[in-house]
Amino acid sequence: MRIIGGEFKGRKFFPPAKNWPTRPTTDFAKEGLFNVINNSFYFDEIKVLDLFGGTGNHSYEFISRGCEDVTYVDKFGGCVSFVKKTAETLKIEDKINIVRADVFKFMERATEQYDYIFAGPPYPLPTLPTIPDKIFEHDLLKKDGWFVMEHNPNHDFKEHPRFDNMRTYGKTYFSIFK
Repeated sequence: MRIIGGEFKGRKFFPPAKNWPTRPTTDFAKEGLFNVINNSFYFDEIKVLDLFGGTGNHSYEFISRGCEDVTYVDKFGGCVSFVKKTAETLKIEDKINIVRADVFKFMERATEQYDYIFAGPPYPLPTLPTIPDKIFEHDLLKKDGWFVMEHNPNHDFKEHPRFDNMRTYGKTYFSIFK
């Protein structure tokens, strides 16, 4: 895993991925997505929510590019510990709120809104198709905000009322909702 842009560009991290329930987004897919995001947001002005945060890949990328308000959520203790350690290494503890929780329970209790929400759920997650509805049902996205969900070709959200567009990078799909 490496950070592809900003202050920490080129920094590599090696999560102890053995037996981890993660699937870090490929550099190719992440770079493509961030090229799109870069044209739509000022990173230093947005509030970001990273759901199913895993290794923290997206959180670090936003902070590296100037974001100062990122909330990372994952329920796997190993991932949460790794992200805490990485945040200390990068000295970004004041920019990332690390939450160990079930994502669906977090969404039910959340009281804040975000400019950008990213969800990278496990592809075989049975409740994956419900995630966009939950985001909007719990009013987590600010006006003019984006919700981006990573998924594979087995999922199609084009008929969702808030679907805006989709970007594909190999077998990695990003559906963008507004």
